[in-house]
Amino acid sequence: QVQLVESGGGLVQDGGSLRLSCAASVSLFRLNTMGWYRQAPGKQRELVATIPRGTITNYADSVKGRFTISRDHAKNTVDLQMDSLKPGDTAVYYCKADLGAREYWGQGTQVTVSS
Repeated sequence: QVQLVESGGGLVQDGGSLRLSCAASVSLFRLNTMGWYRQAPGKQRELVATIPRGTITNYADSVKGRFTISRDHAKNTVDLQMDSLKPGDTAVYYCKADLGAREYWGQGTQVTVSS
């Protein structure tokens, strides 16, 4: 069983920055691909960024050049640095981790970008 707890969400103005963190209950070295997803009201959940055990990252086209995903093994977190935020980035952001054939999700953290 893996527990994931997100933090760092909040209200920010257009063009601002936020840093989300996802704390895992097991060592990051045990987890396969980890990622951040988001769901806006009335829309389906969508991929934001993923990071495998290695260093090759993947981003949605809508966030490329603005968001950066990283693993912090010292804190055992997966972080999402979000810069140049836009109102369209408003959503609940979820952390996801894969362990073997199973996937685990956090409870989500709200990000609201005001215009």
